Amino acid sequence: MNRTDAATEFRLALSLFSRLPAGSLPVLPPGSLGAAVWCFPLVGALIGLLAGIAGLVAHGLGLGIWGVAIAIIAAEILITGGLHEDGLADVADGLGGRDVASRLAIMRDSRIGSFGSLALFLSLAARLVLLAQIGTGWGAGGLVFAAIAANAGARLALVLPLALLDPARPDGLGASVGRIDGERALSGAVFAFGIGIVCLGWGVLPAALAVVIAGLVAVAVGRDRFGGFTGDLLGAAACLGLVFGLVAIAGHV
Repeated sequence: MNRTDAATEFRLALSLFSRLPAGSLPVLPPGSLGAAVWCFPLVGALIGLLAGIAGLVAHGLGLGIWGVAIAIIAAEILITGGLHEDGLADVADGLGGRDVASRLAIMRDSRIGSFGSLALFLSLAARLVLLAQIGTGWGAGGLVFAAIAANAGARLALVLPLALLDPARPDGLGASVGRIDGERALSGAVFAFGIGIVCLGWGVLPAALAVVIAGLVAVAVGRDRFGGFTGDLLGAAACLGLVFGLVAIAGHV
């Protein structure tokens, strides 16, 4: 993989996972996103860094640790456009369907139901409380490292459904990803672990385990309830990975 290929794949992942400027992309062959899995954690780390900086700005404006935590979450949502949160809500609503076909149809409905609303509330509330707990122990500066590590791990969590499941539909984002290259997925895991080491030291070990568990939960849900993975399931996996990772980090503050 040459530098041009690597840069294009990074910009592709950046354009998918965020609203950050990625420049104009060339017409890419099918399966290009699957080849870019190595840089998913790098894009997550960038999102976490920018969100952490927003938290530092809030801290500099005199906000307390709860205000800093809210600023970080708000920045994450603004940067990503709420992409993963939308997936979480759709998956939660879809779980209420009677069979695979109805669940997939519910997930394509743009309206949010009660299950989706509750899932979003619980996810955001958990992130707020966990970030506040981490900030109480580590300070606003420590929250930057936690945000970087957790966001990098969250984008690694969604690789597991990609690697272990087939697309649930013949169309849509899931079907366009293509088959995951094991070597590139391993490279992504190495990047995520390295980022975690830098940010958390050996506290990365429980965080890494938590992220893997989140990904496996998404795999189990996708296999048993949807017959494979969808774009929404990948978003839900990222949200679970973020929450599970923060739980592990907060447990070592």
